[in-house]
Amino acid sequence: MVEPSGILGVSVVALGMVLTPGPNMIYLVSRSIAQGRRAGLISLGGVALGFMVYLLAANLGLSVVFLAVPELYLAVKLAGAAYLAHLAWNALKPGGISVFAPQDVPPDSPRKLFTMGLMTNLLNPKIAIMYLSLIPQFIDLHRGHVLLQGLVLGSFQIVVSLAVNMAIVLAAGTIAVFLSRRPSWLRVQRYLMGTVLGALAVSLATD
Repeated sequence: MVEPSGILGVSVVALGMVLTPGPNMIYLVSRSIAQGRRAGLISLGGVALGFMVYLLAANLGLSVVFLAVPELYLAVKLAGAAYLAHLAWNALKPGGISVFAPQDVPPDSPRKLFTMGLMTNLLNPKIAIMYLSLIPQFIDLHRGHVLLQGLVLGSFQIVVSLAVNMAIVLAAGTIAVFLSRRPSWLRVQRYLMGTVLGALAVSLATD
């Protein structure tokens, strides 16, 4: 039903997206370092649900609302940009702490972890636009079942994203130990991540 080339194309784009630092990665790493791998995996479950919400919305045509009502898209977009800017400031401000630096913070409940993972993903409306613009490029109308094709292709994007993020969650502790023994690397990581997040915030707000 779905062309192998379509699956490969979606998977490659998904891999490029998930390897780009963004709010999902930042939240998952910080929570994994602060509260352990289990907390990171629970948070990842919320991120996964966010992907599925946007995938279903895009394939059912609901994400067209973002295009039909620009004010709604703008509001969600600015909320996402503000969140990215907040993360960037926390990394770049004097005395800021790297996302890989262990922190003594109160543990969140599984419900809050899951909800925060979900909201972190939903605060980026570009995911809906990505599904709306990317998936149709790999759908073959001659094969029929357009809705099912869209869901299958989107599922591969979710699988790739979750696989990479799960590896990051599981490796976060090891990376944190490695960087903690190299303070200068930890500072470089903090400034680099903060700069990237700041640039993403500006890009999201002005695009």
